[in-house]
Amino acid sequence: MNKNVLMWVAIVVFSVASLGASAQSKLGYIESDKLISAMPEMGDAKTKLEAKQGEIEKEMTSLREQYQSKMSDYSQKVSTYSESVRSTKEQDLQDLVQRIQRFEEMATSEFKKAQEDLYRPIMDKATKAIQDVGKEHGFLYIFDVTAGSIIYKAEAAEDVLSLVKKKLGIKEEAGTGTGTGIKEEAGKK
Repeated sequence: MNKNVLMWVAIVVFSVASLGASAQSKLGYIESDKLISAMPEMGDAKTKLEAKQGEIEKEMTSLREQYQSKMSDYSQKVSTYSESVRSTKEQDLQDLVQRIQRFEEMATSEFKKAQEDLYRPIMDKATKAIQDVGKEHGFLYIFDVTAGSIIYKAEAAEDVLSLVKKKLGIKEEAGTGTGTGIKEEAGKK
C-alpha cells in the first residue's frame, strides 16, 4: 500500500511539474449556472418572467372557468334542448376547447421567446466575461461543468486532428485537411 501512495505522489508531482513548465497549460472550470444566478440582471429577468407567467395563468384560468361553466350548464339542461340547440351548444363547447388549446400553444411559444429574449443577453455577457478572464489570466481551456463543454479555448491551443489521423493511418487529401476522401469541388456541383 505504501508503494501505491508513493506512486500516486510521484504522478501528481510529475503532472504538476509538467503543467508548471508551460505558462499556457492552465486549465480552469466554472459552473456557469452559479455565475448566471449570481448576476444582478437575473433578478430583473426572473421578475419579468414571473409577471408574464402570471398573465398567462390568469387568462388560462379564465378560459377554463368559462369551459366549466358552459359544460355544467350544458350537462344540466341537455335533456331540455332541441336537437339544433344541443348541436349548437356542443359546437360552442368544442370551439372553446380548441380556443383553450390554441391559447396554450401560443402562450407556451410566447413565454419561451420572452425567456430567450431576457436570458440571451445575460448568457452572452457571462460568456464574454469568462472568455476575457481566460485571455487575461493565460488559461488554455476553461470548462463549463454545468454544460459539460469547453467555454473558452486559447488561440494557442493546438488542434491534434492531423496527428490522430496519422496515428490511425488515415491519409489526408491535399488542401482539404479532412481526410474524408471527398474533394471540395464535389460539394460545389
